[in-house]
Amino acid sequence: PRPDERHIRYSDTRALSKLVKTEFNIEGYPNEAFIQLVLASKPAQVTLVPDSPDVLTSNAGWDAIAKAKILKPIIEEFKNVGIRTSLFMECDLDQITAASEINADRIELYTESYAQEYDKDPAAAVMPYANAARHAIKLGLGLNAGHDLNRNNLGYFVEHVPGLREVSIGHALISDALYLGLENTIQLYQKALGK
Repeated sequence: PRPDERHIRYSDTRALSKLVKTEFNIEGYPNEAFIQLVLASKPAQVTLVPDSPDVLTSNAGWDAIAKAKILKPIIEEFKNVGIRTSLFMECDLDQITAASEINADRIELYTESYAQEYDKDPAAAVMPYANAARHAIKLGLGLNAGHDLNRNNLGYFVEHVPGLREVSIGHALISDALYLGLENTIQLYQKALGK
């Protein structure tokens, strides 16, 4: 949930925390209300994004170097109650190192530039992500990815980015489901993931 609750409400998150039997991931900006929501909901994972309330959708990863003093105690608080932490990041190796140094469990690579460049040159588009993934693995970080991934570009990404544990796909999946049905769409995404 964003602070203005335009995508999902805090009350929706509380209700879902009681219903979801598979892995539950709450993603958002770590203001005090969000932190309390996560602590009360106890998801398997929390993904912290650097979006200010006026940002329509995620458009950058964390500056984990500059924000280390803010992020480290928040990460520690979540980890102390058994919640896995993930930071929304770009492919900058120094920033990924900083995420490791503040004890994040995982990073989620921000994949918008991959999605934009995929049709022009898939190999060039995926290269920074593969390099970032190898660096994260060396540091002991788990690896997630998300933003603008879809049925067309997902398979190539998964095939070329080592160590990928999960992807976050929302808009494209729901858009496909409007035309193809939810069950069929999920099967198509699972096929793209090699499942």
